[in-house]
This record gives sequence, C-alpha cells and structure tokens, in this order.
Amino acid sequence: MLDKAIKQAVDQVNGEAPWSLVEAFATMPRWKPEDVEASAHDIARRLREVGVPVELLEASLYLSIPYEASVEAGGETLLSKPPAYSVSCPEGLTGALAHVPSNLSASVSSFYDKNRDEAAAAENRIRGKIVLTDGFASPNKVLEFQEKGAIGVIAVNPGIDRHWGICSSIWGTPDLDGLPRKPSIPVAVVNNPDGQKLIALAKEGGSATIRTRLEEGWFKSLVPVVDVRGAIEPEKFVLLAGHYDSWDVGVGDNATGDAALLEIARVLWANRANLRRSVRIAWWPGHSTGRYAGSAWFADAFALDLDENCVAQVNCDSPGCRWADVYENVACMSEATDLCMSVIRDVADLPFEGERPLRAGDYSFNNIGLSSFFMLSSTMTVEKRKEMNYYTVGGCGGNIAWHTENDLMDIADREILIRDIKVYLAAVMAVANAPVLPFDWRATAKEFAATLEKYRKAAGADATLLDPVTAALIELTAALDAFYTGIAGGSVTEARANTAIQDLARILVPLNYTRGPRFTHDPALPIPGLPAISVATELASHGPETLGFARTQLMRGANRTAAALRQATRVVGG
Repeated sequence: MLDKAIKQAVDQVNGEAPWSLVEAFATMPRWKPEDVEASAHDIARRLREVGVPVELLEASLYLSIPYEASVEAGGETLLSKPPAYSVSCPEGLTGALAHVPSNLSASVSSFYDKNRDEAAAAENRIRGKIVLTDGFASPNKVLEFQEKGAIGVIAVNPGIDRHWGICSSIWGTPDLDGLPRKPSIPVAVVNNPDGQKLIALAKEGGSATIRTRLEEGWFKSLVPVVDVRGAIEPEKFVLLAGHYDSWDVGVGDNATGDAALLEIARVLWANRANLRRSVRIAWWPGHSTGRYAGSAWFADAFALDLDENCVAQVNCDSPGCRWADVYENVACMSEATDLCMSVIRDVADLPFEGERPLRAGDYSFNNIGLSSFFMLSSTMTVEKRKEMNYYTVGGCGGNIAWHTENDLMDIADREILIRDIKVYLAAVMAVANAPVLPFDWRATAKEFAATLEKYRKAAGADATLLDPVTAALIELTAALDAFYTGIAGGSVTEARANTAIQDLARILVPLNYTRGPRFTHDPALPIPGLPAISVATELASHGPETLGFARTQLMRGANRTAAALRQATRVVGG
C-alpha cells in the first residue's frame, strides 16, 4: 500500500496543467533547432507559472536535422523521408536496386533486432547497389549494408505512413572513437505501397535515384532542469526525465511525457517537505536528431555527481496514449521489478509485465551504473493491436502514428495520462522516500543465473570456461541473502544498506548492460545479458580457423564477469 505522503501527493494530481501543455505542443513541431529552443522556453514558462523554479542548462550537441527526401524510379517520384544521420545528398545518388527481405518485429522487445535474412544480404549481392530493406532504417541494418558495400539504403516501412527515425548507432554526440560508425551513405524511407513498386522493379534489375537533404553540425540546445530538494538526504537524488524534442508535433511521443514531468514537478514542489531524498527532473533535447544526445550530454557533464549521488534513473516516454490499457513490455531492471509491480498495482490496479530494458530510450546512464526503470509507459493490448491491424512500433502506446505527422491530439487520452502520471509520481516518491532503497539485487542474481545457464548450455564442452563465473555467482547469491536478511533483522543499518545497494548498481548494471568502460556510451545496438560472456552462444558457429579466438574471448569475458561478481560480494559482505 502507498504510504501517507505518497498517497497525499498522488491525490493532488490533476489534468489542468499537463493537458494544457499537450494541447500547445500539438501545434508546435519540435525537431528543427529553432522550434526545439522555443518549446524549451515554453516548458520553463509553464513551470514558473505553477510556482516551480527551473534552470535552463545550455548544451552544445552534434545533431542531424532531416528536411526532405525523394526516390525517383520507374518514371515516378516517390515521397520519402531521410533518417537523421544519413548522408545529405541533394544532388542525387543513382544505383541498381537489390532487395534484402526481412521480417517485422513481433513485439517491442525485439524491435531493435535485425530481423532479416542474413543470406540475402551477402556482400556479392549488394556491393555497389542501393539496398531495399523491409521495415525501419535501423542502425544495425544500415551499418551492415554499408560495411558490405551498399551505396545507399531504402527502408520500406510496413504501412501507408513514412516514419521518421535515426540510422546512426552512435549514442549521443560522437567522440573520436565513435566517429567511424557514422553513416556514410544516403538513406531514405518510403511507405509500403511505394516500396512494393520498388521491390518489383528490383526483381527486374531496375535502378533508382535517392535525393536527401539534411543539416548536420553543432547546435545550442537547452535542457530544462528542476531540482526538488529532499529534507533528510538532499545530496542523494532520483533522476526523472524524458525528451521534449519530437518528430513533427509528436503528441504521444513525447508531448504527453513532457506534460507528465510538468505535473510531477508541480506536485513534488508542493510536497518537497515530505521528501527524504531529492528528485531531479529534466527534459532532454536531441533525442530524435542526435540519438539521445541530450541525456548523453547530461550523463557526461554531471557524471561524477551522478556516480556519487544518483540512486535511480526513471525515463518517461509516451505515457497517456489512447487505448493504453495495460502495463506490458515496461522496461525495468530486475532489481526494481518488485517496486514497479507494487506501484502499478496500488495506483492503477493493473498487473505489471516488465522486461529487460532495450538499448534505447535515453538510457544514457548504464555505463555509469544507475538502477533504472520505465521507458515506454502503458500500452494497448496485443488483442487491440490485432484488431487495429497495427504493426510493432517503438512508442505512442502502440499507435502506429509513432514518428509520423499523424501523432496528433487524438493519440492522447486525458484520463489515461492522469493515471500514468500518478504511477510515475508514486514510483519516484517510493524511491526518494524509502528508508532503505527499494532495489532487490537478489532478483538480479537470479537473472544472472538464468543467463549463465543459457550460456553454459550453448558453450557445450567449453562450459568449463565459465566455471569461475558460476562459482562467483554462488558466493554473491549467498552474500545477498545474508545481506537482505540482515536488513530485515536490523543487523545491517539503513546507512550501510543504502551505500551497498548504490555501490552494487555501479558494479552490476555495467556488467549486465554494457560492453564498453564506465563513463562512455555503448552504441545503440542490442546488448545481451552479461555481454562479456555472450560469445558463448556463438561458439558452435565457429570453425577451426576462429574457434580458438572465440574461446579466448570467452575466457577473458569470464574473468571480467567473475571479478565484478566478487567485487559485488565484498560490497555486501564487508
């Protein structure tokens, strides 16, 4: 059950201020720099009008602003959109077409996977050609086609709409290490009817001309931030944030999220005397045109403060959308599962179905090591999607208006938005006010055990290389059981418990969600559990020429993983 302070705050939520923002943003496109800046000032003005002080931080972000595109083929000029970070080619690029068939994702959990026929993407089929690929212009597709010699890519979207997006795997503003992954070919997206024409033309050996116009460079970007200071541990804080830039007016993605943050800021400010820890609320720019550039900048600029003091990161994207009757496919790290489940049950009286967070959605804090939950919010049921004949998209509560000019007011639902605001508010306050941080690392250890079992099975005779990981995980599991028993029994003090729980996040989140070192940003590509040892699933595919190298990689990954688990054991056992 919600405690008195949380219930009091939740009862104060109303739709007046948030719905006014949604209505205003429904008339304000927010991907061109001047429009993004205007909307940041609008957010700040609205916060001040409800009595909440706000700071407008200034970031310099490297962005790609898409303007227009077309595809000329078969005597027609087909309407198109250029994904951000594709190469600007207004003069046109002509080439023979090659179709690489692919399957659409069945659910959000696999939305960013390649989902395509690998054999059909053979280098000798696509070198020097413009590739037609079914689905979206995802970065892993574009990168591989580029590496195999394609001179351009045309993504055939699933329906009658053309979806905006970004085709770079670089997370945030590139650094020198990331620059080589920047796309070097033009990319365009067409709708399905036009795509089918192109596919038929490709079968006849036809060609096409792609024209794209984008602007790439450094842009001043504003980051509105509200700092609601806690009364007992003000230096410790929960980070709650969402992006305010959008494709076109982006009502469901993410005007509703911006409105939710506004209302939560208002309510928390009014109840700040009842907060134990602080809550920092931020609105990110550069989500759409810079692959989460705003949140990545914040992670870089305030890395040491986040490392020292941030107890959790909560992302707010696409709440309050029509027909969003369930909390399914909700991103949640394992340690936060019980918290999310109880909050959604108590506030919305609905079940919760969490899933491993994707490498997406402004999760720019994994390499620092922040426990995180929520990304997308409530969504429509699978049955409703089937009824509407909707394909999978990455937001808007499952509405296929996602990333199109059709993401308008009819995508938002005022009552659902109020319900989702209450869920976010209660979850944030539950973390901010808990005497002991409500993250159960025993659940993470169970996830590790399941992942490790899968990898051991896949490794076959080489599973012995994972023995150090197995031994270290057994020790950690026992130490965690004793640690949480001690918290319940009072032998572990609140102060020691909170320090350990936060320290565990700094070790185990990077171990489970990143390949690169701390304080960097992994590419926007799928990350398996315990990625340092995920090569175990690939051993069977290696022949004599490369098997020894794969085994060496597995051994090194096992060493890294076992050492991190041992470090975690020392944290809770000391």
